[in-house]
Amino acid sequence: MKPRNPKNAKHAISKPVCTLSSTSSYFGTLVERPGVRTQTSYEDNIKKIVEFSTVEGFWVCYCHLARPSLLPSPTDLHLFKEGIRPLWEDSANCNGGKWIIRFKKVVSGRFWEDLVLALVGDQLDYSDDICGAVLSIRYNEDILSVWNRNASDRQGVMALRDAIKRHLKLPHSYVMDYKPHDASLRDNSSYRNTWLRGLKCRLYQSIFISCEYFF
Repeated sequence: MKPRNPKNAKHAISKPVCTLSSTSSYFGTLVERPGVRTQTSYEDNIKKIVEFSTVEGFWVCYCHLARPSLLPSPTDLHLFKEGIRPLWEDSANCNGGKWIIRFKKVVSGRFWEDLVLALVGDQLDYSDDICGAVLSIRYNEDILSVWNRNASDRQGVMALRDAIKRHLKLPHSYVMDYKPHDASLRDNSSYRNTWLRGLKCRLYQSIFISCEYFF
């Protein structure tokens, strides 16, 4: 039998490529402390690490990224859909809000990775309403947040909460808070003055208010 031409063999064998439902970007932010930061200075510190549109592209990059436990405090990691900046003022975010979960540092990396894989794999219900996710690495704890587009959609907000709890298998002891981005703009804070959303929840209309400060 005549041996196969290596060049032809190279082209004959192709690896399947799994295209994701949307292109995503992975950002990193080294948060400045102390002092008040303007929205502009915060945005300048956001650095896009990688962009991917296939499962293969995600894993090639993700395997080389430093794990949260190795990063300095304070640092923010962001995973957002294509064209959406991890800023409250972005047009895709301004009418939305975020679910917030606080973790001990020893477990935050595992929950963050589980959430990243769920978002990349489009495994969460109401995924069309999700803009992205953030892991805020702080000194005494780490804070995970999932951003959605519409803070005034009570059913969608609560369904997203249930989907996050179910997929991450959160113990009942964990508390989830929700905060619209317009409230963050008013008090210049991501995580202070959050509103607990239990069985009895009160949703606030999200009104976009311009503000020069990011926090």
